[in-house]
Amino acid sequence: MHTFFQQVVNGLTTGSLYALIALGYTMVYGVLKLLNFAHGDLYMIGAFIGYFVIQAFGGSSALVIPVPLLLLVMFVAAGVGAGGLGVAIERFAYRPLRQAPRIAPLITALGVSFFLQNAVLLLFGSQTRIYHTSDFISFGTGIDLWSLHIDIVRIMVVVLSVVLMVALRLIVTRTTLGKSMRAVATDHEAAEMLGIDVNRTIAMTFFLGSALAGVAGVMAGLVFNQVFNLMGFVAGLKAFTAAVVGGIGSIAGAVLGGMLIGLTEAFATGYISSTYTNLIVFGVLIAVMLVRPQGLLGRAPLQKV
Repeated sequence: MHTFFQQVVNGLTTGSLYALIALGYTMVYGVLKLLNFAHGDLYMIGAFIGYFVIQAFGGSSALVIPVPLLLLVMFVAAGVGAGGLGVAIERFAYRPLRQAPRIAPLITALGVSFFLQNAVLLLFGSQTRIYHTSDFISFGTGIDLWSLHIDIVRIMVVVLSVVLMVALRLIVTRTTLGKSMRAVATDHEAAEMLGIDVNRTIAMTFFLGSALAGVAGVMAGLVFNQVFNLMGFVAGLKAFTAAVVGGIGSIAGAVLGGMLIGLTEAFATGYISSTYTNLIVFGVLIAVMLVRPQGLLGRAPLQKV
C-alpha cells in the first residue's frame, strides 16, 4: 500500500504539470484550431528562467532574499517571460498564416519548436542545469501519512496547479476576456462584427496558455531539479496526449487528461518498468481514440447537412 500511495502522489504531481501545459494546447486549439507544437518548449523556457532567477539572487546555497519571495519572483518571471514569448510567436509566426492552408501553421509550429530548442542550446550550452532545490527548501518538511511522506515541494506543486486551473476557469467563464475568447472560438468573423478585437483576444489566449506552461517549467525544476534544452519535447508530447485524451478544446478535459496521463505514467514506472512507460502512455492515447475519438470530455464535431 505504501508503494501504491507513493505512486498516486507521484502521478498527481506529474499530472498537475501535464495539465498546466495541456491547458495551453487546448486553449489555442479552441480559438485557432491550431496545434501549437512549440508549446512544450515554452515550458522549457520557463524552467530556464526559474534557474537564472535563482542564480541572480546568489545561487541555491547563498540566497540573498527569503525563499517565499524567491519562489514568487520565479513564478512571476517565468509566467511573464514565457507568456510574452508566446505572444511574440503568435504575432510573427502564426498570424501571417491565419488564412493559409492548415498544414502551413502546423509545419511552422514544428519549426518554432526546433528554433527554440536550438536557440537555448546555442545560448546556454547542452549541459544540464541543476536547481539544487534541497539547498533552500527542506524536503523533510511536509505531511506524514502513516509511512508515507509527502514533501512540501510536491504539495506546493499540486496546490498551486489547482489554484491556477480554477483561476483560468473563472477567467474563461466570468470575465469579458473569457467571453471574447469563447466568441472567437465559435466564429471569428461574427465576433469581429460584434466589435471584439480578434487579434487581441488571440494574443491574450497565447499569453495565458504560455504563462501556465512557464510556471509549470519552474515547478518541474523544483521537483525534478534538472533543466536542459530538450526537456520540453517529451513533456509537450505527453501534455498534448493529455489534451487529446481529455478532449482537446475542453479545459476540464485538459485537467482530467493531465491527471490520467500522470497517474498512468507513475503506475507504469512503479509496477512495471520505466522502460515501458512511454509505450503505455501512448497506448492509452490510442485506446481512448479508438473508443471515443473526441476524447473523454470532448464533443463530437457538428456535421452540417
